[in-house]
Amino acid sequence: MPLMRFVEVLERELGIEAEKRYQPLQPGDVPETHSDITDLARDTGYRPQVSVEEGVRRFVEWYRWYYGV
Repeated sequence: MPLMRFVEVLERELGIEAEKRYQPLQPGDVPETHSDITDLARDTGYRPQVSVEEGVRRFVEWYRWYYGV
């Protein structure tokens, strides 16, 4: 999932627009990844059951409950 898509999901769940400050890549930034959990799934049987959208929604719900906001 592209970073900006993740930010959009978070904005939607929070009901606010993030203040975005675009910067050039910083030391240590990774411009692109090719993650693959095939080996992990094979070795451990772990397979994610929750989408990023659902996970962000649940996290925001928990955060608001935990911090009373």
